[in-house]
Amino acid sequence: MSDVQRLLLIAPSLMRRTDAYDRAAALAKAKGSALHIVAFDYLEGLATAGLVNEQALAVMRQAYVEKHHQWLEAQAAPLRRNGLTVTTEVVWVENVLEEMLTHLKEQPFTMLVKDIEQESRLMRAMFSTLDIRLLRESRTPLHFVSEASHALPRKILAAVDLSRPEDQFQGFNDRIINEALKLAMQCQAQVEILYAYDLTAMQTDAENLGRSAFVFGSNVAERLHEAQSDAFRQLAARNGIDPESCHMIMGDPTKVLSAFCRDHGTDIVVMGRVHHRGLAKYIGSTVERVLYKMPSSVLVITPDVPVA
Repeated sequence: MSDVQRLLLIAPSLMRRTDAYDRAAALAKAKGSALHIVAFDYLEGLATAGLVNEQALAVMRQAYVEKHHQWLEAQAAPLRRNGLTVTTEVVWVENVLEEMLTHLKEQPFTMLVKDIEQESRLMRAMFSTLDIRLLRESRTPLHFVSEASHALPRKILAAVDLSRPEDQFQGFNDRIINEALKLAMQCQAQVEILYAYDLTAMQTDAENLGRSAFVFGSNVAERLHEAQSDAFRQLAARNGIDPESCHMIMGDPTKVLSAFCRDHGTDIVVMGRVHHRGLAKYIGSTVERVLYKMPSSVLVITPDVPVA
């Protein structure tokens, strides 16, 4: 087996070039990785063309897949001329999520890169989108590309969570920062870290977890803020982050992260899929809440322990 690391780019089913192509190519070059581009095709009209016999239908499907593969090869050609190792693949499949997970299990990819699916708010409220389902089931680092002003990221933000330290996966915040620092070194980018500190959510979490006796008075809030400020400073210091690059902002994480990235021109936010063990993790995953609201791309990593 080759020792060369590979990135997986999920190409859109339609033949159009998106920001994810440029981001995946830029990251592959910066990391010295090979790039595998795969498109999962399934056209409902073509798949269910009942007026066409099965043999003719198979020919039509094959012709479409071949045309799409030729298009992918045309996109790959300039990347190869630029020194990248690029392979392409087109798969006709109805269950895209299952096929993605199969690819990730059968082949060692260091990262999956794909465009965020632009679903309506109503659809997101009624159904789990492909992105959310992939987020919940894959342990491979997932890079969801939204707006990509720069193919090679210039500003990277590590989003950490210091709430409920008793339920934290040990060392996970440090790993998030290390992943951001490693990516920044490869891309020659700047790194900042942010902790969105939400007192209201902490009180609600305590109540949801059955801590009915938890009295969230002003004195408690002040002591908690001081303790978490100390923890945040220690986290930054042991990872070599300058105080000027550290931000602890009070407010709802979704709003804080979105506003910060918009105001600071952040290219990528590095986040954890979940930060907490046990019952606490079911209260809600921040990354699921912010995924479709971020003005920047999101890189999601998973703790190094089994996560249901």
